[in-house]
Amino acid sequence: MAKHTTNYYNTFIMVAEDCSAIAAEIPAAKGDKVTAAVRQYQLIAEHPYRYTSDDVLFQVHAERHEFPAQEWGAAREQYFAKGQACFRASPLGKRYGWGIHADEEGRLALYGVETMDYDRLASDPELKVLRAMRSKRKAASSD
Repeated sequence: MAKHTTNYYNTFIMVAEDCSAIAAEIPAAKGDKVTAAVRQYQLIAEHPYRYTSDDVLFQVHAERHEFPAQEWGAAREQYFAKGQACFRASPLGKRYGWGIHADEEGRLALYGVETMDYDRLASDPELKVLRAMRSKRKAASSD
């Protein structure tokens, strides 16, 4: 079975071009429902440079589907048997104003768009710098 990955290495994902946040926001639960954005934020913010993108995305998936912990190994293998959306599609960078840094081992940390660390990482020539995906399509330009 082929194994896909969402991990980035030595990469900084800047906020999306159409992100309206001028400062990073902590995602909030909707009523009593913990959203994917909330859980992604919690895992990365509470444990910077501990988890890879694959770790975070799978854990959020497993928790949402309430997989028993003893089934996580097989479920993870099945989850990554097909391609998954990477962290460029995360609401953290699309909506909430968080830049996402992946170190040389692919482990993630968050940096608010308003911080000096965000600016430093966004201009670091040693990093591959990408943007989070836009929330809205660009309007087609007319010639």
